Amino acid sequence: MYAIVRIAGRQYRAVEGETIDVDRLPFEKGETVSFDDVLLVSDGENVTVGQPIVAGTSVSATVEEQFRGEKLIVFKYRQRTSYRRKRGHRQYHTRIVINKINV
Repeated sequence: MYAIVRIAGRQYRAVEGETIDVDRLPFEKGETVSFDDVLLVSDGENVTVGQPIVAGTSVSATVEEQFRGEKLIVFKYRQRTSYRRKRGHRQYHTRIVINKINV
């Protein structure tokens, strides 16, 4: 059984017992969170597609950790003009564990 869930403006595939890395959420480690924006639910045979969301369905998850991703290098360059800019960026993420898909 899986569900497609909208979390912080992005869509993720949620399967019970698996972990998902999402953009940073304002919750502490160990908190239980419920997501109500379920766009699709499938149990292997039947697929329910929401219009736009599936009514009465939610996904509960537990926050496992808050962390930062790998460093990305942003390098800008223009030839023959002595223009070079190098910047690094590390995005904040939240790792959540899907507990249950409530249908």
